[in-house]
Amino acid sequence: MTPVELSRTVLHAVRRAVDEGELSVTVPERAVVTPPGPGGCGDYATNIALQLAGAAGQPPRRVAEILRSRLAGEAFIGEVVVTGPGFLNFSLERNASALLVEEILRRGRRYGHAEGFSGTIVRLRCPAEVRAVVVTDALARVLRSQGDFIRVECEGRPAREWETVLGVDSSHPGSHPGSHSGSHPRSHTPGPRPRPLPDLDVPVHPVPAPADPLPLGRDAARWALLYPAAHDRPRIPGDHLAQRETNPLFRVRYAHARTRALLRNAADLGFHPEPGPVRGAEALLAPLGDHPRVLTTTAIHRSPDRLARHLVAVADATLPLLPAVLPLGEEKPSAAHRARLALAEAAGTVLAGGLSLLGIDAPDHL
Repeated sequence: MTPVELSRTVLHAVRRAVDEGELSVTVPERAVVTPPGPGGCGDYATNIALQLAGAAGQPPRRVAEILRSRLAGEAFIGEVVVTGPGFLNFSLERNASALLVEEILRRGRRYGHAEGFSGTIVRLRCPAEVRAVVVTDALARVLRSQGDFIRVECEGRPAREWETVLGVDSSHPGSHPGSHSGSHPRSHTPGPRPRPLPDLDVPVHPVPAPADPLPLGRDAARWALLYPAAHDRPRIPGDHLAQRETNPLFRVRYAHARTRALLRNAADLGFHPEPGPVRGAEALLAPLGDHPRVLTTTAIHRSPDRLARHLVAVADATLPLLPAVLPLGEEKPSAAHRARLALAEAAGTVLAGGLSLLGIDAPDHL
């Protein structure tokens, strides 16, 4: 069970309590699920009871107990404990983390992507300014991953160098590289097809780049333009080319490269990844499970910086796991090693998939 699935399960419990008359509240759109804080226990926790207590007119612990009774026994939830003023703490069954890793490895870089056309046509409009064009390019990639049909319109002719250096395809006005080919959505008749009208018209106007990012090269330049929020001014040149821990792009790409190196080293030792329970990996499992929600919110809020920050969080949670993946000395590879290797591979897969949506390469060697 991923944090997203656990959030849905919690909301379902709230809805059942409302339907059965034990709570009189409006069911929220989302229940925030995170690793437990100080005083908590288990794999995940939520403050939903504290959030609902005021509207319900009941103490938070009473709300928590009402929800606990409905959550205990749910599939993949081993135990539900109320701590502190009313936090719900969840211990997942031992195979829950293995199922998450299996799902990531099965979907590969498309983990978190929607299946098929969402039914939404989006027109992205941007000025012919380098940051606006790159942000629009990344938004189009993310929106397509969520099943949207994208049209891009640039108010002016983008510079040729933005295509050759930054990977932005400016040769097809009114479309975008990788957009749906063949029949337009909502059009199934032969012959000339009408140009579909957009459901959403989205202007893209981030704070312009203060200097030319092209000297940074494709990957560092795109990161420099995408990592800050749209209302923040990007730092150019900044430290985007520095191979040190203070550079978030380096940490993301380094974490990915290390997971690939571990797979090669494990193969040399004669063992391969096999999903299974991994003790002490909650800090990594949480952002991996949250990846589909991050892609959805990135698309909804038109903010590729959310995805970039999420990848940094995944990388920072991955790196502490890696020293324990391979057996040491005369130690023989065990089921625990195979499970940790599978988790490392899943983390690398999420990092590579996220970087590709930002238009950034994820090299196997760094």
